[in-house]
Amino acid sequence: MEVPESVEIAWGLRERPGKGPKRTLSLEHIVEAALRVGSAEGLAAVSMSKIAAELDVSTMALYRYVSSKDDLLMLITDAVVGPPPPLPEPGDDWRQGVYRWAAAMRAALREHPWSLRIPITGPGIMPNHVAWMEAGLRCLRGTGLDPDTKLAALLLVNGFVRTEVALLSDLQNAFDASQVTDEEALSGYGRSLARLTDARRFPEIHELLQARVFDRPGGPDDEFVFGMDRILDGLAVLVTGKPPA
Repeated sequence: MEVPESVEIAWGLRERPGKGPKRTLSLEHIVEAALRVGSAEGLAAVSMSKIAAELDVSTMALYRYVSSKDDLLMLITDAVVGPPPPLPEPGDDWRQGVYRWAAAMRAALREHPWSLRIPITGPGIMPNHVAWMEAGLRCLRGTGLDPDTKLAALLLVNGFVRTEVALLSDLQNAFDASQVTDEEALSGYGRSLARLTDARRFPEIHELLQARVFDRPGGPDDEFVFGMDRILDGLAVLVTGKPPA
């Protein structure tokens, strides 16, 4: 498989371009400008011309540093996650380590949730992505799991984190657009369900309505904690060979 130019540059396998027409221009500045554009206007606005305008240079000047928009998107995804924290922390068991790994990844992605719209074109090959995989595998060291299962476990956790962050972002965007709080949106959803459904056809939903579940929005991290606990419970079965107590 041919390695993209952006990957070789990121890994230091290819010389970075010399100074461009503007002395302050660099690959790092281009990626930083792309992050600013994406954060302000979303992924659809991230174009070579828009980034050039952000940097006050010509579009052609960018191509001296990054050969294509696809390469730029790879650099963006690597910059978004950044390097992982030192994991596992002293005294962590595998479960604490994996939880910290997931929480740190979630925090990084929540800074730029729009970046989750960037299509995944293959396994992570950029330096930070590989460093995150190494950190996750360290957290699973000593579990007795075979290499295939360790990798599958990390993919499972990563997929859960990405989905949860994307859902939170979509919901927040919807709340912002309708100018309601999450509490107001949830309670309004409950009232709509009560009006549209009947207890004979939807008895389980009406059990939730009777318990006033939709009147208790909970905290922003509740679903993440619940989901991670269930995933870790499942992995614990593989590690110990028996269900958690």
